[in-house]
Amino acid sequence: MANLLKKIFDNDKKELKRFDKLAKEVEALEDKYAAYTDDQLRDRTEAFQDRLQYGETLDDVLVEAFATVREAARRVLGLFPYHVQIMGGLALHYGNIAEMKTGEGKTLTETMPVYLNALTGKGVHVVTVNEYLAKRDAEDMGEVFRFLGLTVGLNTNDMTPEQKKAAYNCDVTYSTNNELGFDYLRDNMVVYEKDMVQRPLFYAVVDEVDSILIDEARTPLIISGQAEQSTALYQKADYFVKSLVADEDYTIDVSSKTIALSEEGIEKAEAAFHLDNLYDVENGSLIHHIDTALRANYIMIRDIDYVVQDGEVKIVDGFTGRIMDGRRYSDGLHQAIEAKENVEIQNESKTMATITFQNYFRMYEKLAGMTGTAKTEEQEFREIYNMDVIQIPTNRPVQRLDENDLLYPNLHAKFNAVVAEIQDRHDQGQPVLVGTVAVETSELLSRKLTELGIPHNVLNAKNHEREAEIVQNAGQPGAVTIATNMAGRGTDIKLGPGVKENGGLAVIGTERHESRRIDDQLRGRAGRQGDPGYSRFYLSLEDDLMRRFGSERIQSLWESLNVDGEEDDLVIENRMISRQVESAQRRVEGNNYDTRKNVLEYDEVMREQREIIYKQRHQIITETESLDGIMWAMIDRTIDRVVDQYTEGNKSEWNLQAILDFAQTSLVHPDDISLGSLENKNAKEINQYITDLAEDRFHEKLTEMNNPEMVMEFEKVVILRAVDSNWTDHIDAMDQLRQGVGLRAYAQNNPLVEYQTEGFERFNEMIAGIEYDATRLFMKSQVRQNLERQQV
Repeated sequence: MANLLKKIFDNDKKELKRFDKLAKEVEALEDKYAAYTDDQLRDRTEAFQDRLQYGETLDDVLVEAFATVREAARRVLGLFPYHVQIMGGLALHYGNIAEMKTGEGKTLTETMPVYLNALTGKGVHVVTVNEYLAKRDAEDMGEVFRFLGLTVGLNTNDMTPEQKKAAYNCDVTYSTNNELGFDYLRDNMVVYEKDMVQRPLFYAVVDEVDSILIDEARTPLIISGQAEQSTALYQKADYFVKSLVADEDYTIDVSSKTIALSEEGIEKAEAAFHLDNLYDVENGSLIHHIDTALRANYIMIRDIDYVVQDGEVKIVDGFTGRIMDGRRYSDGLHQAIEAKENVEIQNESKTMATITFQNYFRMYEKLAGMTGTAKTEEQEFREIYNMDVIQIPTNRPVQRLDENDLLYPNLHAKFNAVVAEIQDRHDQGQPVLVGTVAVETSELLSRKLTELGIPHNVLNAKNHEREAEIVQNAGQPGAVTIATNMAGRGTDIKLGPGVKENGGLAVIGTERHESRRIDDQLRGRAGRQGDPGYSRFYLSLEDDLMRRFGSERIQSLWESLNVDGEEDDLVIENRMISRQVESAQRRVEGNNYDTRKNVLEYDEVMREQREIIYKQRHQIITETESLDGIMWAMIDRTIDRVVDQYTEGNKSEWNLQAILDFAQTSLVHPDDISLGSLENKNAKEINQYITDLAEDRFHEKLTEMNNPEMVMEFEKVVILRAVDSNWTDHIDAMDQLRQGVGLRAYAQNNPLVEYQTEGFERFNEMIAGIEYDATRLFMKSQVRQNLERQQV
């Protein structure tokens, strides 16, 4: 461990030395660039872009590009990046995290690497935690980029796809992390290329990187939809299948639990639903409902597979015989059973697309971030995102006085002491920022201050513009601001007149957060840019962190004082307490890291599957030549699967009827094939015979259409419908598997390994399902001119 720390420390020193040298080169150009006219400075952008076109790299133009932005910022904003800000910009350009203390000008720092990377024309994303900050930075820092001839876009929640596309096509795009992730998911659900809004992910600079990539990493982004709204269709399908005659209208294979309509059944369906062709592309939803109604009525058995209790269908666990409360069959089967049993058919939401921030941000070619506090999570940043944390020195030495923690026996004593200190400093005209972990604490303190007649502002973390205004005024003389620890991130507290002379901003923490980073952020609100400041944390033995992780040593310290009388007056101020608390925090951070890593390991299974599906889907949508090869390959593989499935084992065990049913319902006209034509052939000959028939029908179909554009559009409709309906069902099934797989630990099985294995099997089943559906739709549908692709 010591060697690892030494290695990290040495690496930091080496990088800082390199950045220091480069920053001096940038500063050496200061006078030269100051002499340029506005137009000459603007012309640098085009000159850099030309040099990149002719083979130079970003590193070749780096020093001059940074010098250009410095001069532009001076002219446009009246701000001139310091030496340490240039170093921070270099850390960002090289794909690291620049840890810069509060007030060191992170927003100005990012302009240099953002401009440099935007010269490529591939688009740079600047990511903030809320829309207020995105708008603010797009307006303020965007001025610098616009002055230099680059385009700046702002991507917000309320935009139309056209507006979003325009924002993403800009050289620099400001956005929140949520909006980026949801746009990515939505882009992979559209059915026309023109509706996609994002470009390939090139370079992102993430502000408050620890908040986005660590604190929010456990929460996946999810797009869900109404699974099935058509209760009526379940009832109609149920009514229809109950009228069918066994062995005549449908065939059933008990061993594999599969069931399909026979040719007679198909004709009855077409008559019942007034259709020319059941297997037309437009009827995909109806086919699905009939299939699930068949399974519900003739394969799922009441009191064996499920029971009906209190008007609800409940699943029975096949292994234990116990009722599995709260679990539902996926893919519409549960609703089909509800229709069969004539109980209320419940709608349910269904996960249609999902991704974690961890996996979204790892797709960028280059990723960088800024924050005041990242060093405590350096291992996680390196292992998961391949980013180093570089601690950038402050422009001026930190003058803040960080006092030892104070420990009280109970909450009552602690809050009395907190209020007394607030009153004392308020009376002296010193501004006070009080940090709380929970909203309830901030409201309790607010009540106590109101009783004492001390005017104050309360800030709960509901990011909006009023928050920024309160935080900006928190440095005025005598101001008292109570804030939950995360509130106001990204907004500087500037000191009012006379406050510096009065000791600067006083920060009081009412308890330690379970993460050291959050405590450091609160402390870092005071003492910006070499200003004076003060910070202290008040703790009690009844605090959540102390109760859960407070060590026995602290308890024994109390006992050793052996105090008689009123304990409320007692307080301990000792560096040892702070050390004990920090070791408790390290344990919690370790637990949280394990949880996030666990989420990532599970999501890794979905990441690989998602990338395969999205890549193939994109290939279908953007294809301009022909999809005949892809379509035929799907049909060919489907034939292989079906023939293999039903010709396993001895010839006496083969199920030629099932192969015939498949060929008649999914490939060719029923008159083209009979049971006699399959008998007396080996498996290879059966496969070849059916393949030849299907190939003839396939080419017939292409000839019938006699219009390559129409053929390709038809193939796109068929494949996209098959992919999207199967993929959304698969995501939903994987989601349910993920929720239930933890129980397998009781059987001494590793849940993650089980999830990976079963997830792989289900993925293969889904691919087979896509190819089967696409085969059936293509081979059996009638082609019409006005077919439209439909988004799931």
